[in-house]
Amino acid sequence: MSNNTYKRALSLTWVTLAASLVPAARAADLESLLKTVDSKVIAWRRDIHQHPELSNREVRTAKLVAEQLRKLGLEVETGIARTGVVALLRSGQPGPTIALRADMDALPVVERTEVPFRSTARSNYNGEEVGVMHACGHDAHVAVLLGVAEVLTQMRPRLRGNVLFVFQPAEEGAPQGEQGGASVMLKEGLFEKYRPQAILGWHAWASFNTGFIGYRSGPLMAGSQIWGAVITGRQTHGARPWQGVDPVVTAAQVVSGLQTVVSRQVDITRNPAVLSVGIIRGGVRSNIIPDRVELSGTIRTFDEAQYRQVTQAARRMVEQTAAANGATAEFTLEPYRNPVLNNDPALTARLLPTLRKVAGDANVGEIPLITAGEDFAFFSQQVPGFYFFVGVTPRDKDVTRVASNHSPLFYLDETALPLATRAFSQLAIDYLSGQ
Repeated sequence: MSNNTYKRALSLTWVTLAASLVPAARAADLESLLKTVDSKVIAWRRDIHQHPELSNREVRTAKLVAEQLRKLGLEVETGIARTGVVALLRSGQPGPTIALRADMDALPVVERTEVPFRSTARSNYNGEEVGVMHACGHDAHVAVLLGVAEVLTQMRPRLRGNVLFVFQPAEEGAPQGEQGGASVMLKEGLFEKYRPQAILGWHAWASFNTGFIGYRSGPLMAGSQIWGAVITGRQTHGARPWQGVDPVVTAAQVVSGLQTVVSRQVDITRNPAVLSVGIIRGGVRSNIIPDRVELSGTIRTFDEAQYRQVTQAARRMVEQTAAANGATAEFTLEPYRNPVLNNDPALTARLLPTLRKVAGDANVGEIPLITAGEDFAFFSQQVPGFYFFVGVTPRDKDVTRVASNHSPLFYLDETALPLATRAFSQLAIDYLSGQ
């Protein structure tokens, strides 16, 4: 029997057992508990938002999380993948273990919103002083999961099996020279120790209005890879360019040429692909043509063959454009690569009725592929996973005109948080009850 077949067989066994044993949790009781945590979730979110921390530096956030989880009487473990925190809720009854995950890190962004709890934090990122902001909604993810932990702990007598609460650092990527995130938590034995049969996660998303939940079965978010290139020419005076080899002009041609990789060399009718340039660095003075220029960017794809095609074409474009200009180029791919985030089809089908029950049929919809990446994908490579999106743009705003996630103007409508808390809680309850 293959490993995947075994995992699904084990999951189905627990479903059958749970269905015969679990007492039904009354909706009124659950809603009463949820209402008691709604204000706490908002308070936690505001506190974390005002005190953001970069990847692998989430010390204050981890301390807050661990303190709250210990108050609930849970088994808490800290220091996983540097600052990660996990807690186990044991029901005391036989059943599966489901993992619920929230990411904790913020971004090197200077906040430009006008909320009273906006961040003024500063830090160091890859050798530069930067502002720090929860510009992607991870503050809400942490706060919601703390609320879910409180609700499920109070429902312990009605649960079967266990709930593993996973507070993960460094989802946005570790600083240069470091490792971090989901892959490191797994390397340190998280799943070997707790052995969850499934894992769930969610994301606050500015592209949807408050009240909407988006999902997709199978591939959902792109695999991502960071690429780099160093173009080397020959330095000379800016007034006498013919005496050198200009890596700046060469880099400009490379950037233009790379735009044809996806548009002219990849069949995007099968899957979307993205090749972007995010960094161009070279030169120190206006009248000196430098000897080298550094480029870096990202590649986003949805299957292995497409990834190989894009990376090979990018390497060829960089190296041969440089050669045509009399320069040389070194094209590199970072060792770290985010896999494609796949939602397990069977688990998605099983949990979809729960989302519809919580949000209403009209407010749950299948969404297109998302070219952003998510290292939740490492977890869902190991066990069946389900990841969904909750809209956080006010209902009266046009989602095509508001600031997106990762913007310094990213705004999260806090009236969306009760829906996220209810959805996450109900998904866990229904999974453990075999629904």
